[in-house]
Amino acid sequence: MIRIIPKSQQGYGAFNGGEIVENKPIGFPQDHSSIRPYSNLFYWAHARAVTDSTIGLHPHQGFEICSFVLKGDIRHYDTKLQEWRPLTAGDVQIIRAGNGISHSEWLGKDSEIFQIWFDPGLEKTLSQPASYDDYRSEVFPQHTQGAARISTLVGEGSPFQMDAPGIEVFRLDLNEGSHVQPVEAGKIYSVYVLAGEPQIDNQTTQESDFLLISDQTQFDIKADSPAQLFIIASPVQPGYRTYSQLMMKR
Repeated sequence: MIRIIPKSQQGYGAFNGGEIVENKPIGFPQDHSSIRPYSNLFYWAHARAVTDSTIGLHPHQGFEICSFVLKGDIRHYDTKLQEWRPLTAGDVQIIRAGNGISHSEWLGKDSEIFQIWFDPGLEKTLSQPASYDDYRSEVFPQHTQGAARISTLVGEGSPFQMDAPGIEVFRLDLNEGSHVQPVEAGKIYSVYVLAGEPQIDNQTTQESDFLLISDQTQFDIKADSPAQLFIIASPVQPGYRTYSQLMMKR
């Protein structure tokens, strides 16, 4: 089963009077995204800096907040490190917010990031100390399969460490040709089209489309021109009560 959510049906947000703009495949209720939290994915924003801009110090708890730098340069500051850390395209950072941390972000003009919140089980993590790690692009393993160059950001061979179980994150850079992506039983695949207009199971997609894929053994990708996909595989049932499930019961 494949569901395509175009950019027009995703949430929208902005910081600093539009200096940073976001489309949100998974947003907060006020963002008017057509997708609510699922699996252990709570929030997903694609942010782009129109000009150099800083998001001021703000707090987090419980969640694992990951920033995947897609283009350009960013800097990160938090109350644990108490210093600014630079990151560039291909780098990834994780804040394990635990019992509380505040952070600030600077994005350079034309920089783009994904900020994705994973739910590791807040009933556990809210009592743990916060921590932070960043990972440089060169540490992530790559291999070629068919027409795709696959970078494993989270999963086998990657040094990336997180508490949310069952998460795999890949980036696929496709030349003209085909690629078959296996689908692991019990997982849902969340796919963001970063560039190009690849066909996925014979359905044409375009840049910024978001896809949910489940209940099948694979999906076929065909590209008539270069394309880029960002893929997260996550458990349909994480095995614990997520924050969104807890809130629904209130």
